[in-house]
Amino acid sequence: MNLLGNDVAPLGMGCWAIGGRFFAGKQPLGFPDIDDDTAARTVHAALDAGIRVFDTAAVYGAGHSERLLGAALKGRNDALIISKLGTAFDGQTRQVLADQTDAADVDAAIDGSLRRLQRDHIDAMLLHLNALPVATATPIFEEMEKARQAGKIRAYGWSTDFPASAAAMADMPGFMGIEHAMNVFVDVPSIQATVEQHDLVAFIRSPLAMGLLTGKFDESSTVSSEDVRSVNSEKRDYFRDGKASPKHLANLDAVRDLLQTGGRTLAQGALGWLMAKSDRNLPLPGARTVEQVTDNAGAVDFGPLPDDVMREIETIVRREPEGEPRAR
Repeated sequence: MNLLGNDVAPLGMGCWAIGGRFFAGKQPLGFPDIDDDTAARTVHAALDAGIRVFDTAAVYGAGHSERLLGAALKGRNDALIISKLGTAFDGQTRQVLADQTDAADVDAAIDGSLRRLQRDHIDAMLLHLNALPVATATPIFEEMEKARQAGKIRAYGWSTDFPASAAAMADMPGFMGIEHAMNVFVDVPSIQATVEQHDLVAFIRSPLAMGLLTGKFDESSTVSSEDVRSVNSEKRDYFRDGKASPKHLANLDAVRDLLQTGGRTLAQGALGWLMAKSDRNLPLPGARTVEQVTDNAGAVDFGPLPDDVMREIETIVRREPEGEPRAR
């Protein structure tokens, strides 16, 4: 697919996990047991497998994800970096402090990301505050447009699950994409229609349902208390009390063979489902090991799931209705 004038594979690497631990008070927001050397090798393996889009955020690991990614991609001008702003944090204590909703903070936030990433520009900067009112977000995007004109960023967008929010910004000169949640368990036709209507790119987060669609979790699996998935979330119901959600495990069992059509792994089938839904979709599965990112990248070789398989999945999977827009 074409992204900012570059021909890239329709798949990126999400870099939340490689940022490691960070917290809001005692509540974990990241992932434990991340080894920096392994993370760097994972980024290099992604490049070797043909991945060129890397999605991070200033707050991931309280700046650590950007620093690690910047070091790993140094000299790789063919790699495109997406980052996000909108949250203040303390890099020493790895504590999230507050939302940054003042447009006056935008330029300094971009400069901070540029330093950590060791880049003279960021390819796409997204607003990371999912449900921010449009009236508050507008001055932030106006500052991003100034940063685009100054050459600090090439484009911008919004990490939001609210179609009306994205549509309100879609006509700005540098607005090019929405990052939103979507996977086999969670279909969101309303925001996908907004992407199509406004000629945008859909950067897909949670494409593997925080790991459930890899098949490595069952009813007996428990995540670490220092893992973000151990925290019950109103936005994401893939895990509850540190265990995989029974309803999602039941759906996975129902479509398991269909996702593995043609010799795909479960993860490759889940990514192929997203590719089949729209050629504007660019899934951003997270990876923390070479094996994970290599498996994910294999989805590109298989391509979209066949139409007949897509139709059969829809007759089997049991989803909740999309409902009113909400943060996911």
